Amino acid sequence: MNGLITLVGAGEYLPVMEYVDRYLLDSLNVGTPRVVCLPTAAGEEGSESVNRWSRMGVEHFKKLGADVTALPIIDKVSANDEQFVSKLENADLIYFSGGNPSYLYQTMKGSRAWAAMQKAWSNGAVYAGCSAGAMILANRIPSFRLFNTAEGFGLVPAQFILPHFDAIPIMFKPLVSALKTQLKKGERLLGIDENTALIGQLGGEWKVMGQGKVHVFMRDGKKTYNHEQTFQL
Repeated sequence: MNGLITLVGAGEYLPVMEYVDRYLLDSLNVGTPRVVCLPTAAGEEGSESVNRWSRMGVEHFKKLGADVTALPIIDKVSANDEQFVSKLENADLIYFSGGNPSYLYQTMKGSRAWAAMQKAWSNGAVYAGCSAGAMILANRIPSFRLFNTAEGFGLVPAQFILPHFDAIPIMFKPLVSALKTQLKKGERLLGIDENTALIGQLGGEWKVMGQGKVHVFMRDGKKTYNHEQTFQL
């Protein structure tokens, strides 16, 4: 059975999200959870950024009692490196930190790493994605720089997923409005505030956890959910 999916608006590896990650680890019901942190979305930003996200992930999950590894999957070559397949297939929780969602999608699409993750997820592993890691699971990925959208994996029943929703600069508000008007009947836009997570399972119930809110936009309206509230997707 597919494991939980966790969509995080912002705050990965920070103390403010510790209780969310404890919840995810506890949900696994294993002795010492095996966590893999992936800085892939920051792959274009250079080694300093990649190393910082990797270090933060390892320190964060070690503090929570997990057996944690950060894998240097930062481009197409490393995403197809056979040496990482076993670690991903056997992970209990796989966590993508933030960065460039389009780069992340193009790097993972059709890769051995993505196939290995799907295998782990189908066996019950948790998928956690912050910002870019959340955005790639929608049908389409908005680009705030180019003011357009590109293909996503379409794993979550949402047309668009927008993290940092409570902190989107005013200059990008027109794009958000344009995305809302693009929604067809039955389609959704998910807006996830910073320091907030939406946790659920495909075909099941989803729960909001965190300091902010989750906003669900549809063609005919909007619903907003607070901490501990649940809804169906």
